[in-house]
Amino acid sequence: MSETRQRPATTGHRPIEAGGGIEAHWHDRHQIVYAGRGVLSVTTDAGSWVAPATRAIWIPAQTLHQHRAYGETTLHTVGLQENPLGLKVPSALVVTPLLRELLLAYTTYEENEGSAERERLRGVLLDQLRRSSQRPTYLPTARDPRLAAVCDLLRDNPADNSTLTELGRVVGASERTLSRLCKADLGMSFPQWRTQLRLHEALRLLAEGESVTRVAHRTGWASASAFIDTFRRAFGHTPGSRRA
Repeated sequence: MSETRQRPATTGHRPIEAGGGIEAHWHDRHQIVYAGRGVLSVTTDAGSWVAPATRAIWIPAQTLHQHRAYGETTLHTVGLQENPLGLKVPSALVVTPLLRELLLAYTTYEENEGSAERERLRGVLLDQLRRSSQRPTYLPTARDPRLAAVCDLLRDNPADNSTLTELGRVVGASERTLSRLCKADLGMSFPQWRTQLRLHEALRLLAEGESVTRVAHRTGWASASAFIDTFRRAFGHTPGSRRA
């Protein structure tokens, strides 16, 4: 990410067309970002987070990041001087139905900042954010060039079912070395990382209107039912139930 422009961490909402986004920037305040419709990704030097309608992303102050939208997306943002969650790194938060309505209401509210009504709404919003659990929608970036080469191969073709041993032959590294690097660089096993990659790609394809069956095929699941089961466990709903 080459741009390091500072932007204000404002509260509000804005549409982003499919494929659009906001280039690399940082804020002097913390920020919650949420896609009221569509799917949003947040990328830092360490990796990327993906946010369907059941997730919001916490971005700490001073974190260089960029956004990308998949499908027609409405971006809702809440700027915060305080850190009510105590989180020092970007995180994906579960958005309950109540929290969703609070985020939509607060970021589209027309009352003046500081009004009694708005402050009450903010208080309830912060209470719900504190109660929100974290879920792993994070796809870390590999730093070792051998593991990074493997990751690039799978990003180019998420449906590739090659074993780590087979991929290692392509990049000139043993399965044992790559497994060790996965733990050290990515903080997860190779199968866990590949599943996260496939879920990221699946969210993007679903937002662009692809059918569930075609998405399952393009992202490497053995069957549509296997894909649906993994998706539901990751995001709390089936891939066909949310096309906002």
